[in-house]
Amino acid sequence: MPRVESVSASAFGDALEKALRSESGASLLLVDLDNLVLLNEKAGRDSGDKAIAAAARTLANRAKAERWTFGRVGGDEFALMAPGLSLEAAFLRAERVRAEVVAALHKAVSGKYGTTATIGVANAPRDAKTAEQLMRKADLALYAAKEQGGNTVGLPPAEDMVLRSSYYSRAQLGRLRSLGDRLKKKEAVLLREALDDLLRKYERT
Repeated sequence: MPRVESVSASAFGDALEKALRSESGASLLLVDLDNLVLLNEKAGRDSGDKAIAAAARTLANRAKAERWTFGRVGGDEFALMAPGLSLEAAFLRAERVRAEVVAALHKAVSGKYGTTATIGVANAPRDAKTAEQLMRKADLALYAAKEQGGNTVGLPPAEDMVLRSSYYSRAQLGRLRSLGDRLKKKEAVLLREALDDLLRKYERT
């Protein structure tokens, strides 16, 4: 298997810090594979490893072509740092990257397991001032995209939006997940329906 050219976590952090010190800033793309657990369970760990390797090769090639920095930040989570790229441009590039990764995944493993990719995008100085803040904002963008079903590109939520995990108990989230599975609906959709019902109830009083 050809060597995938990713930098270490510390080297990636150093590159990000250096980019943020420049006037043009940088955009960060966090890439996470969807349904990898299902793939491992149904098709075996070898298939999961093939999916990770295919995604890594695709991202490394894209980073090399764009002169970005590529790093692996988790088991199936990767990061691309694009110096001088605005948020709008990064969002459009991220969608192209997502499509490339999904195509590579479907060549490497069966598409019936729904193995796709979700990307969170954030920009400094628009969304953050430090590397740590930028990683957090990109992670929030990734989380928001995952909440909408994955296989898409997400941006950081507005400051007035609160992630549901901050004000619901584990028991409530478990019941919500079970309800979503039973009704074949996303949890975010059910929460919006419930909020609309609540607002209508009290607006009539």
